[in-house]
Amino acid sequence: MSELSFEQMLEDSFKTIRNGEIVQGTVIDVKEDEIILNIGYKADGIITKNEYSNDQSLVLADTVHVGDVMEAKVLKVNDGEGQVLLTYKRLAAEKGNKRLEEAFESQEVLRAPVTQVLDGGLCVVVEEARVFIPASLVSDTYEKDLSKYANQEIEFVITEFNPRRRRIIGNRKQLLLAIKAEKQKELMERISVGDTVEGVVKNVTDFGAFIDLGGADGLLHISEMSWGRVENPKKVFSVGEQVRVLIKDIKGDKIALSLKFPEENPWMNASEKYAAGNIVTGKVARMTDFGAFVELEPGVDALLHVSQISRDHVEKPSDVLSAGQEIEAKVVDFNGEDRKISLSMKALEMAAPASNTESEE
Repeated sequence: MSELSFEQMLEDSFKTIRNGEIVQGTVIDVKEDEIILNIGYKADGIITKNEYSNDQSLVLADTVHVGDVMEAKVLKVNDGEGQVLLTYKRLAAEKGNKRLEEAFESQEVLRAPVTQVLDGGLCVVVEEARVFIPASLVSDTYEKDLSKYANQEIEFVITEFNPRRRRIIGNRKQLLLAIKAEKQKELMERISVGDTVEGVVKNVTDFGAFIDLGGADGLLHISEMSWGRVENPKKVFSVGEQVRVLIKDIKGDKIALSLKFPEENPWMNASEKYAAGNIVTGKVARMTDFGAFVELEPGVDALLHVSQISRDHVEKPSDVLSAGQEIEAKVVDFNGEDRKISLSMKALEMAAPASNTESEE
């Protein structure tokens, strides 16, 4: 048997490796753009910065140190310079994809930092595997600007997993809706019609305000904002304002709210304040062809019929009265059951001469 040369014996002492194989090595040097590994082969293994991470701002020396043991995947047994070209990030991504596949099947809640904010959504990375969360699945409400999520850690589930098409979709909205549904259930079990609760103004429209009750939104309609008259809800409420409201009605998941607290009902004492014969003052709130409605106090209006405005003939109220004008009149009729009060300015005019005559006598 022929004797082997020293070179042949030395070469045979090293293991053989192939492209695509996973190898383990010890870091023997860390440079600015590459990591050098002893992989027990006749040539050292090289991991370039590009093959270590997608984060090009990363400083290799801050992350990898001499003596660290690493696993990597062989890209080329010979990179043209006699060295073995390795990749760390692709192996990590494969492991990450496996991790994501398991999370997809079990619907596990994952948590990862947002690495990129795009016009169409967010990118997060789980163990070097990229997940895309479309803008429509970021939140349970529409958000035009997603920049606030940059570098934040967020929770999500994987709702679509197709690594061959590079389509791995995350969903944060699903988690938020589940949390919201649970809070809504707890709220509905806790509240009843007639309860007084605290809430925060979430949105204000021309017809009312939506109040966040901590689990569900309730509608405070413009007609329930005051015992008096509210012309524009946006002049009364602002988003973020804390309010104390009354649960007026609950139908399914819809909650109607009110600020008309029964103990503040101005009609409770109206029979005494506005009894027939009393002289009262009020402001002209609105006018029609047949008369003017006078606000005696918020929530209590009275009708001043056109025939009761003056002893002189009045064609229409706007000929002698104006909105916001303060007037004095006599209560000629009070109907508490129907909440109707009739006034007369003419009655005061007719009483005036009699008073003057008595004083002259």
